[in-house]
Amino acid sequence: MKAHVRFLGIDDAPFTFADERTSVVGAVVRAPGYLEGVMRTSVTVDGTDGLAAIAGMLGRSRYRKGLAVIFLDGIAVGGFNLIDVRALSEETGLPVVSVTRRPPDTAAMIRALKQRFKDWEARAAIVTRERPFAVKTAHRPLYVNAAGLSEPEAAEAIRIATVRGALPEPIRVAHLIAAAYARGESRGRA
Repeated sequence: MKAHVRFLGIDDAPFTFADERTSVVGAVVRAPGYLEGVMRTSVTVDGTDGLAAIAGMLGRSRYRKGLAVIFLDGIAVGGFNLIDVRALSEETGLPVVSVTRRPPDTAAMIRALKQRFKDWEARAAIVTRERPFAVKTAHRPLYVNAAGLSEPEAAEAIRIATVRGALPEPIRVAHLIAAAYARGESRGRA
Protein backbone atom coordinates (compact mmCIF):
# COMPACT_ATOMS: atom_id res chain seq x y z
CA MET A 1 0.00 0.00 0.00
CA LYS A 2 1.35 3.41 -0.96
CA ALA A 3 2.47 5.81 1.76
CA HIS A 4 0.09 8.64 0.73
CA VAL A 5 -2.95 6.52 0.05
CA ARG A 6 -6.46 7.92 0.49
CA PHE A 7 -8.72 6.43 3.21
CA LEU A 8 -12.34 7.03 4.23
CA GLY A 9 -13.11 6.97 7.96
CA ILE A 10 -16.74 6.64 9.06
CA ASP A 11 -18.32 7.33 12.46
CA ASP A 12 -21.78 8.22 13.69
CA ALA A 13 -22.77 11.35 15.58
CA PRO A 14 -23.84 11.22 19.22
CA PHE A 15 -27.53 10.36 19.61
CA THR A 16 -30.07 9.13 22.12
CA PHE A 17 -32.32 6.12 21.62
CA ALA A 18 -35.25 8.55 21.63
CA ASP A 19 -33.86 10.03 18.37
CA GLU A 20 -35.33 8.71 15.15
CA ARG A 21 -32.20 9.38 13.08
CA THR A 22 -28.55 10.27 13.55
CA SER A 23 -25.84 11.58 11.25
CA VAL A 24 -22.97 9.53 9.91
CA VAL A 25 -19.82 11.36 8.83
CA GLY A 26 -17.16 10.25 6.39
CA ALA A 27 -13.71 11.84 6.52
CA VAL A 28 -11.44 11.41 3.50
CA VAL A 29 -7.85 11.48 4.69
CA ARG A 30 -4.73 11.15 2.58
CA ALA A 31 -2.23 9.30 4.78
CA PRO A 32 -0.78 10.10 7.10
CA GLY A 33 -3.03 12.99 8.14
CA TYR A 34 -4.17 15.36 5.39
CA LEU A 35 -7.95 15.89 5.49
CA GLU A 36 -9.15 16.11 1.87
CA GLY A 37 -12.90 16.07 2.28
CA VAL A 38 -15.94 15.37 4.42
CA MET A 39 -19.27 13.76 3.57
CA ARG A 40 -22.43 13.16 5.57
CA THR A 41 -25.52 10.99 5.51
CA SER A 42 -28.03 9.87 8.11
CA VAL A 43 -29.32 6.54 9.37
CA THR A 44 -32.26 5.35 11.40
CA VAL A 45 -31.35 4.75 15.06
CA ASP A 46 -31.50 0.96 15.57
CA GLY A 47 -32.58 0.60 11.93
CA THR A 48 -31.32 -1.51 9.08
CA ASP A 49 -30.43 1.20 6.57
CA GLY A 50 -26.80 1.81 7.57
CA LEU A 51 -25.14 -0.15 4.79
CA ALA A 52 -27.33 1.42 2.09
CA ALA A 53 -26.80 4.92 3.53
CA ILE A 54 -23.01 4.57 3.65
CA ALA A 55 -22.80 2.97 0.19
CA GLY A 56 -25.07 5.68 -1.21
CA MET A 57 -23.06 8.47 0.42
CA LEU A 58 -19.89 7.06 -1.06
CA GLY A 59 -21.46 6.39 -4.47
CA ARG A 60 -22.51 10.05 -4.78
CA SER A 61 -19.16 11.40 -3.64
CA ARG A 62 -16.54 12.93 -5.87
CA TYR A 63 -14.00 11.46 -3.42
CA ARG A 64 -14.96 7.87 -4.33
CA LYS A 65 -12.26 7.47 -6.95
CA GLY A 66 -8.86 6.80 -5.49
CA LEU A 67 -9.99 5.51 -2.09
CA ALA A 68 -8.01 2.49 -0.91
CA VAL A 69 -9.88 1.43 2.25
CA ILE A 70 -13.04 2.28 4.18
CA PHE A 71 -12.49 2.36 7.94
CA LEU A 72 -15.49 1.94 10.26
CA ASP A 73 -15.58 2.65 13.98
CA GLY A 74 -17.04 -0.75 14.86
CA ILE A 75 -19.75 -2.53 12.87
CA ALA A 76 -22.69 -0.46 14.10
CA VAL A 77 -23.92 3.08 13.54
CA GLY A 78 -26.88 4.63 15.28
CA GLY A 79 -27.14 2.00 17.98
CA PHE A 80 -27.76 -1.46 16.52
CA ASN A 81 -27.87 -0.38 12.86
CA LEU A 82 -25.34 -3.05 11.91
CA ILE A 83 -22.97 -2.88 8.97
CA ASP A 84 -22.01 -6.14 7.27
CA VAL A 85 -18.39 -5.37 6.31
CA ARG A 86 -18.37 -8.03 3.59
CA ALA A 87 -21.56 -6.69 2.02
CA LEU A 88 -20.27 -3.10 2.21
CA SER A 89 -17.03 -4.17 0.52
CA GLU A 90 -18.97 -5.94 -2.23
CA GLU A 91 -21.38 -3.01 -2.68
CA THR A 92 -18.63 -0.39 -2.93
CA GLY A 93 -15.86 -2.47 -4.51
CA LEU A 94 -13.52 -1.30 -1.74
CA PRO A 95 -11.87 -3.09 1.16
CA VAL A 96 -13.55 -2.41 4.53
CA VAL A 97 -11.87 -2.50 7.94
CA SER A 98 -13.85 -2.04 11.16
CA VAL A 99 -11.92 -1.39 14.35
CA THR A 100 -12.77 -1.37 18.05
CA ARG A 101 -10.61 -0.73 21.08
CA ARG A 102 -11.94 -3.71 23.04
CA PRO A 103 -12.58 -7.29 22.00
CA PRO A 104 -16.22 -7.58 20.94
CA ASP A 105 -18.51 -9.35 23.42
CA THR A 106 -20.51 -11.21 20.81
CA ALA A 107 -22.60 -13.13 23.36
CA ALA A 108 -23.70 -9.91 25.07
CA MET A 109 -24.54 -8.34 21.71
CA ILE A 110 -26.69 -11.31 20.73
CA ARG A 111 -28.50 -11.21 24.08
CA ALA A 112 -29.25 -7.52 23.56
CA LEU A 113 -30.45 -8.18 20.00
CA LYS A 114 -32.78 -10.95 21.21
CA GLN A 115 -34.31 -8.61 23.79
CA ARG A 116 -34.83 -5.65 21.44
CA PHE A 117 -35.54 -6.85 17.92
CA LYS A 118 -37.91 -9.21 16.16
CA ASP A 119 -35.31 -9.62 13.42
CA TRP A 120 -32.57 -10.43 15.92
CA GLU A 121 -31.41 -13.52 14.02
CA ALA A 122 -30.60 -11.53 10.87
CA ARG A 123 -28.76 -8.94 12.96
CA ALA A 124 -26.92 -11.66 14.92
CA ALA A 125 -25.77 -13.14 11.61
CA ILE A 126 -24.01 -9.84 10.84
CA VAL A 127 -22.39 -9.78 14.29
CA THR A 128 -21.04 -13.32 13.90
CA ARG A 129 -20.21 -13.33 10.16
CA GLU A 130 -16.61 -12.16 10.46
CA ARG A 131 -13.99 -13.40 12.88
CA PRO A 132 -12.37 -10.42 14.66
CA PHE A 133 -8.58 -10.45 14.97
CA ALA A 134 -6.19 -8.34 17.03
CA VAL A 135 -3.82 -5.84 15.42
CA LYS A 136 -0.96 -4.54 17.55
CA THR A 137 -0.49 -0.78 17.65
CA ALA A 138 1.99 1.42 19.47
CA HIS A 139 -0.46 1.80 22.38
CA ARG A 140 -2.85 -1.13 22.59
CA PRO A 141 -4.28 -3.68 20.22
CA LEU A 142 -7.26 -2.93 18.04
CA TYR A 143 -9.85 -5.59 17.28
CA VAL A 144 -10.56 -5.75 13.60
CA ASN A 145 -13.05 -7.17 11.12
CA ALA A 146 -11.91 -6.93 7.51
CA ALA A 147 -13.35 -7.70 4.11
CA GLY A 148 -11.68 -7.34 0.73
CA LEU A 149 -8.16 -7.58 2.13
CA SER A 150 -6.08 -10.00 4.19
CA GLU A 151 -5.27 -9.67 7.88
CA PRO A 152 -1.69 -8.48 7.12
CA GLU A 153 -3.04 -5.96 4.58
CA ALA A 154 -5.59 -4.67 7.13
CA ALA A 155 -2.81 -4.32 9.74
CA GLU A 156 -0.67 -2.43 7.20
CA ALA A 157 -3.56 -0.07 6.33
CA ILE A 158 -4.06 0.65 10.06
CA ARG A 159 -0.33 1.31 10.48
CA ILE A 160 -0.22 3.70 7.52
CA ALA A 161 -3.40 5.54 8.60
CA THR A 162 -2.50 5.99 12.27
CA VAL A 163 -0.80 9.27 13.13
CA ARG A 164 -0.76 8.97 16.91
CA GLY A 165 -2.66 6.92 19.42
CA ALA A 166 -4.26 3.65 18.37
CA LEU A 167 -7.09 4.68 16.03
CA PRO A 168 -6.59 5.34 12.33
CA GLU A 169 -6.69 9.08 11.64
CA PRO A 170 -9.71 8.89 9.28
CA ILE A 171 -11.87 7.44 12.08
CA ARG A 172 -10.56 9.95 14.62
CA VAL A 173 -11.33 12.87 12.30
CA ALA A 174 -14.80 11.52 11.41
CA HIS A 175 -15.54 11.16 15.14
CA LEU A 176 -14.54 14.78 15.86
CA ILE A 177 -16.59 16.15 12.97
CA ALA A 178 -19.65 14.03 13.82
CA ALA A 179 -19.53 15.14 17.46
CA ALA A 180 -19.21 18.80 16.46
CA TYR A 181 -22.09 18.46 14.01
CA ALA A 182 -24.36 17.06 16.72
CA ARG A 183 -23.21 19.06 19.76
CA GLY A 184 -21.74 22.25 18.36
CA GLU A 185 -18.18 21.22 19.20
CA SER A 186 -16.22 18.03 19.55
CA ARG A 187 -15.41 16.60 22.94
CA GLY A 188 -14.21 13.37 24.35
CA ARG A 189 -11.85 11.03 22.66
CA ALA A 190 -12.31 9.15 19.46
